[in-house]
Amino acid sequence: MSFPAQPDPHVIVLFGATGDLARRKLLPGLLRLSEAGLMPEQFRLVGTSLDEMDDEDFRAFAHDACMEFARAAVLDNGWRTFAPRLTYVPQSAGGGALADAVHAAVDELGGADAGVRILHYLSVPPSVASSAIGLLADSGLAENSRVVMEKPFGTDLDSARKLNATVHEVFEEHQVFRIDHFLGKEAAQNVLALRFANGLFEPIWNRQHIHHVLIEVPETLGIGMRANFYEATGAYRDMVVTHLMQVLAFVAMEPPTSLEPHAITEEKNKVFRSLKPLDPDHVVRGQYRGYRDEPGVAADSETETFVALRCEVDNWRWSGVPFYLRTGKRMAESARIISISYHEPPHGMFPAESGVRRYGPDHLTFDLDERSRMSLSFYGKRPGPGMQLDKASMQFSLEGTGKELEALEAYERLIHDAMVGDHTLFTTADGIERLWEVSAPLLASPPPLQPYEPGTWGPDAIDDLIAPYRWRLPFERRWRRSI
Repeated sequence: MSFPAQPDPHVIVLFGATGDLARRKLLPGLLRLSEAGLMPEQFRLVGTSLDEMDDEDFRAFAHDACMEFARAAVLDNGWRTFAPRLTYVPQSAGGGALADAVHAAVDELGGADAGVRILHYLSVPPSVASSAIGLLADSGLAENSRVVMEKPFGTDLDSARKLNATVHEVFEEHQVFRIDHFLGKEAAQNVLALRFANGLFEPIWNRQHIHHVLIEVPETLGIGMRANFYEATGAYRDMVVTHLMQVLAFVAMEPPTSLEPHAITEEKNKVFRSLKPLDPDHVVRGQYRGYRDEPGVAADSETETFVALRCEVDNWRWSGVPFYLRTGKRMAESARIISISYHEPPHGMFPAESGVRRYGPDHLTFDLDERSRMSLSFYGKRPGPGMQLDKASMQFSLEGTGKELEALEAYERLIHDAMVGDHTLFTTADGIERLWEVSAPLLASPPPLQPYEPGTWGPDAIDDLIAPYRWRLPFERRWRRSI
C-alpha cells in the first residue's frame, strides 16, 4: 500500500464490458493506469458481455467511453498503445470461446511460465454473480486467477453465506477482491494518514473527546433505469452495508500493527465484531415522492430510497459514542462526508452574547469526493473590541497541493491493488457476513416508510433521531475554494 508496485503481466477479463460501470469508470480507469505507467508492461483486456460485437466494435465502444468519461484528455499516443490490447467475446459464444480467447492472450504474453496472471472483473448484477463464478469454474479459468466482485454481497446473512460458499467452491479467499470504491478514495485513506502518522489526533480519537460521528452520503440522482436492481435492494442494502459501514470501520479501527493488508483487515473486522445489532427504533426509512411512478417500480413499493440510523461500536474506545449514518436518493445535494464532532468545553466562561456555541461543537470533517478535502473547525476571537467569537477553520484540499492530477480515481487504485494482490482496501467474507448479522433486527422489523419531497434532506424524523444535535449537512459555511 505504501508505494505503487509494478504488476506482473496480466490478462484482465472484464465481464459486463459494455455496461454502465465499465463505460463510466473501468475502461477510462484502465486507460489512465496505462498512461500513468501503472499497468504491467505486458497486458491484455478481454471483454465479454451480452452485446454482439467484434474486436473493432469493442475498441470503438471503449474509445467513446474514454472520450466521454476520462478525467483527463485522451492522448493519441496513449490510445494507440491501449487499443490493440483490447479484444471481445460475446457471451453468446459460450464459455469455451471465452476460455480460448483468454488462453490465447496469456500465450501472447509468454504463458503462465512467464508469470502471466489472470484477473477477472465481474462488473455484473449481483443476481448473475454466481453464474459468472460457475462459468469461470466450468471453463477452467479460475485456477491461479483472481476475481474482483462488485457489491452488494448478498441481501441478508443467509444469502451472503450462500454467495460466499459458492465463491469458495471455486476460489480461495486470498483470490477474491470484494470491491468498495469508497475505500479507494484519497480522502478515505487520508483518515488513516491523519490518525496514525501524526501525534496530534490519535490521542483525542476516542470517547473521552469525541461526542458523535456523522457519515453522510446524500445523492441528487434518482434510480434512473435501475428499478429492477433497486427494488430488490433499497438504500440500506445498496449503500449502508457496503459503503457507509466500510467507511465507519476506517474511522473506528484500532491502530494496525503495520500497513500490511492483513493487519488493516483484521482491525476493520474487529470493528464489525464490536458493532451492536441495529435497533429499528433508531432507524428512519424514507421514500421520495414520485418513486412509485418511476419505470419498473411497483405501485405499492415498500423499498426505501432513504435511510438514516444510529449505531454503536461497543468497545473500550467508542463505548457510548453514537455513529449517525445517512444516505438517500433525490436529495438536496450530492456529498460524501465524514464529520467527527468533539465534546464542547465543560465550563462555559463566555457569555451567551459572545457567539459561543452559535455554530455547534468543533468538527473535523472529511470530504470524500475527488477533491479530497478536510477541515478542522474551531472558535476564535473576532478582531476588534470586546469578546466576540466566530467559527474559523483550517482546511486542506488536494487541489492546494498542485498534485491533484497525480491522484488515482478510486476504481483506478483498486484495479491496480487487485493486480498486485493487495487486499488492504477490499472487504472480506467474515466482515460482510458480520455486517449482515448486525443488520438482522432491522431487516426483520423495518420501520414504516416516511415520504419526503425530492430536493430535500429526507423525512422530518431525522432531526429527532439525532437531537439535541444536528446533521452536518447542509453546511452552514461552505468549503473555501482554492485560489
